[in-house]
Amino acid sequence: MKRPFGQHFLFDPNILKKMIACSGITTDDTVVEIGPGLGTLTRFLSLYAKKVIAIELDKRLIGKLEGILSESSNVEIVQADALKFPYDSIEGKFKVVANIPYYITTPLLFRLLEFKEKITSMTLLMQKEVAKRIAASREDKEYGVLSISAQLYTKPSLKFTVSRKAFLPPPKVDSAVVHFEVSQTPLFPVNDEGFFLRVMKTAFSQRRKTIVNSLKKFEGIKDALQEAGIDPKLRPENFTIEDFVRLSNILSSSAS
Repeated sequence: MKRPFGQHFLFDPNILKKMIACSGITTDDTVVEIGPGLGTLTRFLSLYAKKVIAIELDKRLIGKLEGILSESSNVEIVQADALKFPYDSIEGKFKVVANIPYYITTPLLFRLLEFKEKITSMTLLMQKEVAKRIAASREDKEYGVLSISAQLYTKPSLKFTVSRKAFLPPPKVDSAVVHFEVSQTPLFPVNDEGFFLRVMKTAFSQRRKTIVNSLKKFEGIKDALQEAGIDPKLRPENFTIEDFVRLSNILSSSAS
């Protein structure tokens, strides 16, 4: 059975148990699952968590899920769009564990981070290439906007990869599980988060250029680079997150 919403079903109990082990959930935890599909992961989660809230968009699957999970009294099935769901309506803090549809991976990650005060961790099965970009550090070729944006509020770690053969129907790519420790406040001393993201995204939009050229639209960029102790000939991929923070803080204070 193929879904219109781009999800591929994972039935291997060993992979699902390994994923739950990575999530560190306990019987005190409320867990949100996005895209429960046919409830295989949901049922496992219900054995480990205090409560499971399963958010499913496909109306045709709701009846099936209710039947499959009829004996799991701690599961609440919600028919909703995960990109619009009001996560602040959930009582207390919670963890997210999910095999997420590939096409909503990035928007869903940032939607969830809008509720970082509520979420303590996320364990997400996603496309391997996206997972590598999210968890990348400066030394990795995948390092860029997604890496830095995700790492401003989370500590992501790529836990293990999953072959495309483990899914029905098999996708065209392999997957990976990423565990995120979520922070309510920035993990770096950013003065103006919006400005920081603008500087960083502008730099990477012309990543083959030197930093002084890719950020030339920002007034005082040469002086700011000198004050930050950064070589103007470096390219954006040579920058640590701390470098971008230092530079954007200097630029924003001189602009105000």
